[in-house]
Amino acid sequence: MQKRPGWVFYISLLLLVTFVGVGVGLPEELAEGADTALHFTTDHFGWMYLFVTTGFLLFCVGIALSDYGQIRLGADGEAPEFPYLAWLGMIFSAGMGGGLVFWGVAEPMTHYNDPPLGQAVAESPEAARLGMQYALFHWGFHQWANFAIVGLAIAYVRFRRQRAGLISETFRASLGDRVDGPVGHGINILAVVSTVFGVATTLGLGIIQINSGLGAVSEVAFGTTQQLAILGGVAVVFLLCSLMPLESGVRYVSDANMLLAAALLVFVFFAGPTDFITAAMTNAIGDYFSNMMGMSLVMSPYTGEDWVERWTIFYWAWGLSWAPFVGSFIARISRGRTIREFILGVIGMPVLLSVVWFATFGGSALYYELFEGAGIGEAVHAEISSGLFLTLNSLPFPELLGILVLVLIVLFVITSANSATFVLGMFTGKGVLTPSRWLRVIWGLVQVMVAGILLLSGGLAALQTMSILAAFPFMILMVFMAAALLRSLRDEQRQQQLHAALLAERMQRMLEDYEARQRDEQNPAPVAGGSDDTSYRHLQ
Repeated sequence: MQKRPGWVFYISLLLLVTFVGVGVGLPEELAEGADTALHFTTDHFGWMYLFVTTGFLLFCVGIALSDYGQIRLGADGEAPEFPYLAWLGMIFSAGMGGGLVFWGVAEPMTHYNDPPLGQAVAESPEAARLGMQYALFHWGFHQWANFAIVGLAIAYVRFRRQRAGLISETFRASLGDRVDGPVGHGINILAVVSTVFGVATTLGLGIIQINSGLGAVSEVAFGTTQQLAILGGVAVVFLLCSLMPLESGVRYVSDANMLLAAALLVFVFFAGPTDFITAAMTNAIGDYFSNMMGMSLVMSPYTGEDWVERWTIFYWAWGLSWAPFVGSFIARISRGRTIREFILGVIGMPVLLSVVWFATFGGSALYYELFEGAGIGEAVHAEISSGLFLTLNSLPFPELLGILVLVLIVLFVITSANSATFVLGMFTGKGVLTPSRWLRVIWGLVQVMVAGILLLSGGLAALQTMSILAAFPFMILMVFMAAALLRSLRDEQRQQQLHAALLAERMQRMLEDYEARQRDEQNPAPVAGGSDDTSYRHLQ
């Protein structure tokens, strides 16, 4: 029986519909207000995004390596709900699959045109190296640690503690029964709003990329009108998919994603400059690990540059705003995994795939730009989403590859939006694992409207601005969420240790009683006076 939505649903819906109304009626004022708020946030709290995200990564690594890693997200001995490869496929598709397609060529080439923090001469081999290094950094361990924190906290309370799959439930160890009242409702409302803006950013990026791809394969014009039309068409498809069960909806679409992405990856790897790709990947991995801490905490107070705000802080904020959705979805599909397996799967495998993806597509683009003068850098400077399709023109069968990449982008967008309807339905349906269809449709429509408003308000810049703003309050919540999770794990470990100690004490007592009985049977106590009587009879 489905639970009726409560205050979280109605207040969240009211806030987001109000935002859409303001965006329709006052688009310029909305853009100016958001830009002012963005500058205030990044000027005063930009450092916090860097410290907190790095702290989340260290937290995840510490939990995985500790004794807590053995705890199962479910009953002891419970088997995982989904096969391992299907599980990884859904994580990757719902996580950053669509973003990888958008930025796989765009980010390395943008850094090639405009090197990070002025560390190299533009359009030089050193700029190309930095482009790959920072691409791996922005799509590496830090980003996925944001998702892992939320996913682990929700999976633990849902499957280990058998409570509702709500963000507020992850704070019960710290707040107690207050999570059932206004405080808990406020936490869940914030999670819903943050999720909608995070998913809308990804949805908008996907629509921009589809528009660029259609222009490459069929000469469709690039502009806001075309993007809104594409958004409407994609919305119809993913809303129909959202009416299907999770097992036959998201799972099979994500499986199709992974198969097509793997086929394209293998083809470009071998049909493209393979030797250059492998060398660039090796070099980028070395640069990434050698400079990880420096890149994690770099700011530019002495020059006043805004590069960190435009790139690193945007990425961390995008991941943080998306963390309620991706984390909740990952939690939903991770029943039966151990904490160590969960963290390694969420942080390890997607990062490995990201490295290979950037090395293959970004590395190919850099090769064709450096050694064949393909003009990809100039195209990316003019239209950031065009680099991927221009790179495909240097490979065999460019027309077919362009169509397949378009299909891949559409599938990734559908997967992300479809998954988000489930998660938003869970948040506003009091934690049910399978939200009602009408609830999923409502949140699907809200996502489309918010993405449309952001595209109207400034395209990519508006998407980046709202991600950073929406992420800030939820980032603060996530710090306390991690603390509450650690407290819950400590409490469980202490209970287990106490139980083990009591059990050991009981076993020791039972063993001592058994040994005492054995001694009594082997050496029975003599009957009172028996020894004297026997001696007397013998003498007689």
